[in-house]
Amino acid sequence: MSLWKRTIYKSVCLSLALLVAVTVFQRSLTPSQFLQEPLLPTLGLQKAQKPSGHLVNPDSFWKNPKDAVTLTPMVSRGPQAWDVTTTNCSANVNLTHQPWFQGLEPHFQQFLFYRHCRYFPMLLNHPEKCSGDVYLLVVVKSVITQHDRREAIRQTWGREQESAGRGRGAVHTLFLLGTASKQEERAHYQQLLAYEDRIYGDILQWDFLDSFFNLTLKEIHFLKWLDIYCPDVRFIFKGDDDVFVNPTNLLEFLADRRPQEDLFVGDVLQHARPIRRKDNKYYIPGALYSQASYPPYAGGGGFLMAGGLARRLHHACDTLELYPIDDVFLGMCLEVLGVRPTAHEGFKTFGISRNRNSRMNKEPCFFRSMLVVHKLLPTELLAMWGLVHGNLTCSRKLQVL
Repeated sequence: MSLWKRTIYKSVCLSLALLVAVTVFQRSLTPSQFLQEPLLPTLGLQKAQKPSGHLVNPDSFWKNPKDAVTLTPMVSRGPQAWDVTTTNCSANVNLTHQPWFQGLEPHFQQFLFYRHCRYFPMLLNHPEKCSGDVYLLVVVKSVITQHDRREAIRQTWGREQESAGRGRGAVHTLFLLGTASKQEERAHYQQLLAYEDRIYGDILQWDFLDSFFNLTLKEIHFLKWLDIYCPDVRFIFKGDDDVFVNPTNLLEFLADRRPQEDLFVGDVLQHARPIRRKDNKYYIPGALYSQASYPPYAGGGGFLMAGGLARRLHHACDTLELYPIDDVFLGMCLEVLGVRPTAHEGFKTFGISRNRNSRMNKEPCFFRSMLVVHKLLPTELLAMWGLVHGNLTCSRKLQVL
């Protein structure tokens, strides 16, 4: 090889060596790292983690890498887990100096003292109930002492299904509870409830007392829980633990509904007036609510709502002060969103006939055609379920769907 060729060859090798050295220096790589295959970006596919109640951007798995030119920042959905871990709530004693407050009954004073205490720690949680493809989440308000009602529901309309049919997702069931209202019974009942939950794994419990006025707390706690753990649940049925529900009719009603619509359907009360008689369970003093009538609301015995609306409802409710009647409070939250609940003849939260002695309230052919009927004791629910799903012959079928 001639001298000038050797000189050019050495110059090219030296230049290449300098280029490699500069590149390694800029990337802070060792020579061995430099020779390896390039690393995948850390924002790419990662090993699946244990489900935490929701799946973040599942569609990205199937995207073509060349389509992902830029990454769009995800909008925060708020907390990714229940974020209330301590009870730090004191009475609003400033109210004691108000003349209107001094004239209230003691239980209303107690409610107003602590109305600002909105959220409490969780004692029992099951975020896995919303993992996977869940079409309908059945949610039942209950109290710690009513195990017999929960057991009857598990054996009848609360039975879970792997599929709602027609290619739809699963049907899952949850019970909503607070703690025992009597201090002397609390530890005993809590142990029994923990055992029940170990068997069934279907109880959500928060650390507030189960009482009539605290039913509103149960509403907002569930809506917050749903917003955290259930971003993809399509529909929610929410009801009491003393109702009869026909799941087949519920699913048939939902067949042509979309989870994105403003669906909130039940036994709707229009222009209901606050009850001012002090001997009534639903009595409300004028100091607490001065308007002549309530906004439209669905009776709390049972109602259906779309998943998207339920998550918006959570944020709407957070803008209002708590109200001691839970179903009226939800009507107020719907009013904030500009959504009117829809009345449906298949929801009978006052019985099939409001005359409690009517034979219609015991007739299984009527129950077979309904979506929700209130109210039945556990033994009555089990008996009616057996009749409706037995060899029942009816002269005609009511068309309520």
